[in-house]
Amino acid sequence: MSDDILSVIPADPYWQPDQNQAGRAVSAVAALLPEGLDGMEPEIEVERHQSVHVVDCGGNLSTITCPRCATQIDTSWWGDLIEERGEGGFDDLTAVLPCCGRTESLTGLDYDWPCGFARFEIAIWNPERDWFDDEELAEIAEALGHPVRQIVTHI
Repeated sequence: MSDDILSVIPADPYWQPDQNQAGRAVSAVAALLPEGLDGMEPEIEVERHQSVHVVDCGGNLSTITCPRCATQIDTSWWGDLIEERGEGGFDDLTAVLPCCGRTESLTGLDYDWPCGFARFEIAIWNPERDWFDDEELAEIAEALGHPVRQIVTHI
């Protein structure tokens, strides 16, 4: 059986909310979710990390493109890099790109589907809904006190 996870993360990968901000954001997210098919609410997990962790889109990832030279980057290069550097968290989000040899932040690559990096994540397992729209993201960001991004993971 597969799962989908709709995650909301701060736009700044290093930023973390305080307990009150996090609680308000979780409440805002919960208010935007439909009741599950079996009458159960979708499971919401809150993750806090000491260092930055990858929030990838799993099986949804189709391409990664260099923002500098517009060359498509082999997803296996990215996967190897994430595995190598991501085990204990990312102290440094820069990498030398295999296409043009330039140094770029991993947050600046063009991912199809979105991927991100964060020290704080609200993850909704099998949310039974699509992406949050711009208005909903603005509500969550206001509750959190920081701009947000969303990632949809398929595992």
